Parts: sequence; C-alpha cells; structure tokens
Amino acid sequence: MPTVRALQRQWPDARITWIIGKGEHSLLAGLSGVEFVVYDKSTGITGMRALWRQLAGTRFDVLLHMQQAIRASLLSLGLKANVRVGYDKARAKDAQHWFTQHQIAPHSNAHVLESFMDFARVLGVKDDHLEWNLPVTETARNEARVISGESPYLVINPCSNVRLRNFRNWSVEGYASVIEHAWVQHGLKSVLTGGGTAQEREIGDQIEALCQPGSVINAIGGTSLKGVLALIDQARVVIAPDTGPIHMANAMGTPALGLYASTNPQRAAPYCWREFAVNAYPEAVRTYLHKSVEGVNWGQRVRHPDAMMLIKADDVIAKLDALLAHTALTTSAGSTHEN
Repeated sequence: MPTVRALQRQWPDARITWIIGKGEHSLLAGLSGVEFVVYDKSTGITGMRALWRQLAGTRFDVLLHMQQAIRASLLSLGLKANVRVGYDKARAKDAQHWFTQHQIAPHSNAHVLESFMDFARVLGVKDDHLEWNLPVTETARNEARVISGESPYLVINPCSNVRLRNFRNWSVEGYASVIEHAWVQHGLKSVLTGGGTAQEREIGDQIEALCQPGSVINAIGGTSLKGVLALIDQARVVIAPDTGPIHMANAMGTPALGLYASTNPQRAAPYCWREFAVNAYPEAVRTYLHKSVEGVNWGQRVRHPDAMMLIKADDVIAKLDALLAHTALTTSAGSTHEN
C-alpha cells in the first residue's frame, strides 16, 4: 500500500491495475485510484488463462513484479508490458529474475516494506513517506462495535495462516497469561480474531477456557476481513505472530506487538512498531539451526514446531506494558500540543 500511494503521489493520473487474490481483495476493496483484477489462486492455469483473456486488450507501460512465487511469475507471462521490473538477484526467489528485464537496486538486509518501496524508487519516485489510507466501511465499523462493545480492548490474533511447515503459532497458555495481565492490570478486554478453520476455532476455545469470565471475547471465525480491520482500528494494541492482522494494525496506525521466533523481525515485524516486537529469533537460530543470526541468510526461516515456544509470557507482558505506556505518553503529548 505505501508503494501504491507513493506512485499515486508521483503520477496522480496514472492508471494502476492491481492483480490480487480473492481474500486480499475482500480486505482492500474500495481502495481509491486502483483497478483490481481478482485472481483466484485455487483455479491454477485455468484461472490464469481467464485473467490473460480479461487483460488481452491492455498493454501496460510497466509491470511491477512484486511477488516472488513461481505462480506469480507464470501468471506474468500472459501480460503485455513494455517494461518488467523484478527483484535484484540477491532478493529474487524461485528464479524470478528469468521473468523480468529490469531489477530494483540491491538493498541488503531490507525490511519487506522497504523492498516493496524499492519498486517505486526504481521508477524515480522521491517522496517515499509511508501512507496507507485503507478504507473501512460503516458496515464494518458496526460489525466491530457489536463484537467489542463500549469497553477498551486489545485484539489478539493467535494463529497464522495454515500452511505446510508454517510454525508461527505461540502457546495457548502464553496468550491466556497476557489476557489475564491486560484484564487485571490495565482493565482491557481481549478480542480474539481469526479465520474459521477447525484449528483456529480450537485454539480460541482453549484460550477462552483458561481466562477469567468477561476478560475475553472470542470472535474467531465470526468476522469479515473488513470487520477485523475495523476492530483493529479501534483497538488499544494488536498482538499476533507474523500474520496479516499484525501488519493490518501497522497500516491503521494501531500499536502492534508482534511475536517472532520462526521469522526475523528485522525483516518482517510491523514496520512502525519494530522496537516493540518480541524477538526470540536469534535464540531459535542458535537452538534449531545451530548458527548465529549473522551466519544465516537474510530471511531464513526457522521451521521447527517448537521455535515459538522460546517466547516467554513475561517478555510479551513487559512489551505490552511498555507499548501501552508509550502510547499513553504520545497521546498525552499530542493532546498538550493541540491545546
């Protein structure tokens, strides 16, 4: 989104077409100045051919190839573009450089957000300040109000996407300890969010069973993506592993506390709240890869089911206290300045 906004600032009249997945489109629908072309990833080559037919009459000045999966590269083959820009060779995966003519400039140890912004920079964009402006409908806000009520709350999204060897979920007991602390020490309820998979529902039920009555609202499987965005927009803090809602919080300006062990927070933590991420990644690299952080490739994942268990509840609670104190200070300073 910051890349799209930077392009719009540079060229307000440019036509921007975004090829996007179904789930992602349900979150970003209504975005100003963008034409979406929705691709259902589950349709494979049949869906690709349908998309190629849809765009057969369009030739783009430039194609920004910002996703590195081989599926995205194959899809790009059926698009007409004068210039195809991809990642530099150090950052390209799945042989993406075979599918592009030009590459963004090398940028060692870059955060994912910075890597995306490099696509705007290579086109000559100078104003690269961060801007999201995600649309939230009144319907979504009403959905969020029905779930959260009037009391202040945290959002906790305990699960990451269900994918093969995607070991990013923290412990049920750890989340329950954080919810207890937020309730007793700060008077904050916790709203649990997530998809409707059996695993997510089971984990939500287990967390709820360990918590005091009234301290938690279990909305897992009970919201739209826009509804989650609205909940996040009004939350005091969002706590989650490296998954969509923690980055949605970053986009909405909501304080974000990311939980990181299997992925490197220096590369993937919520960009504006990196200092508040709980970082067990160096310990996970030492424990399960038997190396130092400096000895592994940038972006190296620790694919071990116990990696996230290296995160201690006391560390998460300490970060939560620091984040709430920081937010209170900045809010107070802002109010004083305005007065």
